[in-house]
Amino acid sequence: MNIVADSSCDVNEQLLESINIKEIEEKINDNLAIDFVPFKIYVDGVEFIDDKNLDKNDLVKHMHDSPNPIRTSCPSPGDFLNSFLKSTTSFAITISKELSGAYNSAIAAKNIALEQKNKFVHIFNSKSASAGEVLILLKLIEEIKKGISNIEIVNNVEKYISDMKTYFISEDLGNLIKNGRISKVNGLIANILNVKLIMKGNELGEIELEEKVRGSSKAFNKLVDIIESTNVNFSEKIAVISHANAIDKALGLKEKLKKLRFKDIIIVETKGLSTSYVNDGGVIISF
Repeated sequence: MNIVADSSCDVNEQLLESINIKEIEEKINDNLAIDFVPFKIYVDGVEFIDDKNLDKNDLVKHMHDSPNPIRTSCPSPGDFLNSFLKSTTSFAITISKELSGAYNSAIAAKNIALEQKNKFVHIFNSKSASAGEVLILLKLIEEIKKGISNIEIVNNVEKYISDMKTYFISEDLGNLIKNGRISKVNGLIANILNVKLIMKGNELGEIELEEKVRGSSKAFNKLVDIIESTNVNFSEKIAVISHANAIDKALGLKEKLKKLRFKDIIIVETKGLSTSYVNDGGVIISF
């Protein structure tokens, strides 16, 4: 069995090391591997591969220095297929299909893999990114541990995805402006007035504006209010906070969220793709 995720999944080595692979293998009587397939990011013709060798500081410098939009290239069907062919059972997690072609690449690879007998492959459209994919990975591992059928695993994780919520705050609107997600005029006004945009992922996995707030501190206070207003049972929820070179903001948000009594709050750092979306200083939360 293997789990495959694209590099929008901001899981870190500490989290991976906390997963007791041998214990899971004993429960399911099978081997378990976790693979990551990287995006590629292009800034003025310079290619950055979003894997463990990526120099994120170099990526951020190139993004800041460039007046042009960044471009990204999702993993190819072949990238996913290489992982799917390693085992009889594969689960893949991709960034929202509304944000990238990664999901479609994974589906194409699945169709090829299923030409072989006795293969099971399921692709999870995260309808999210970054911290959301981390949550789905943890939930998937939790379900696999139960030793239940593949169909039960799929049903439970798909239900989890449908209930999941994602929000983010970009400190620097440069990439959102350059990539046309907000207009240059609105972006300029927001920067001049120190307006912070609280964005969210909707039910389809699209990005939309939740709230405009003046000042970073007020924006994070408002984000906590928004999260509290969702009225979910926080004691049953894990929250993942992913940050782009903004550990103080992530820790501050975690402290503010303690009053909601989440089951756990995990902090990770963005990889290359998530950094290119939320930009340096940005924070993403999923729960």
